[in-house]
Amino acid sequence: MGSAGTLVDTGLLYAAADDDDDDHDACVAVLAAVPGPLVVPVLVVAEVAYFVAKRLGAKAEARFVSRVGEGELVPEHVHPADWLPIAELVWRYHDLPLGTVDASIVAAAERLGITRVVTLDRRHFGVVRPRHVDLFDVLPD
Repeated sequence: MGSAGTLVDTGLLYAAADDDDDDHDACVAVLAAVPGPLVVPVLVVAEVAYFVAKRLGAKAEARFVSRVGEGELVPEHVHPADWLPIAELVWRYHDLPLGTVDASIVAAAERLGITRVVTLDRRHFGVVRPRHVDLFDVLPD
């Protein structure tokens, strides 16, 4: 497993923010149990904030963003060298479709040497073949 932390995906963070989500308790538990730091690409932060604001309101959005501000979630900026790999991943996995946000997770993982992804999206992250490891270690099981 990667020693640089764990990357966290949108769906899991959204479910953890939404008390009524069917996966809420499991997502909160996995976030508490997985070794940190919990690295969140800024495109994921933006996507989660958008969905939380739209579906749960400004108070929930502020609560989510404060988790980033307090250091519980570590934002990872898209490095200039990540954009071409993101584009290549979007094209290579267009049949899924992977999409830019998920591709930014893969690009960050490759650049940082992270092998663990916490996500509800096993369909994508169980298929994608990053350059630095055969497959991601995807949690929860």
